[in-house]
Amino acid sequence: MNRDQMEGNWKQFTGKVKEQWGKLTDDDLDQVAGKREQLEGKIQERYGKTKDEARKDVDDWFDRNQW
Repeated sequence: MNRDQMEGNWKQFTGKVKEQWGKLTDDDLDQVAGKREQLEGKIQERYGKTKDEARKDVDDWFDRNQW
């Protein structure tokens, strides 16, 4: 999935995102609004990961879910 598809379908993905990253709040997800870089930033913030770790986690999640 490309960035535009993620942003356009964000409401559909929020449930799946919360399943994977339960520490993210509804407010976090509203702020992210489908923007990948912001999602990675929130994962860094909530989980204490590096930028590269968060990026890899999001990449792996996309691959597993065949987005």
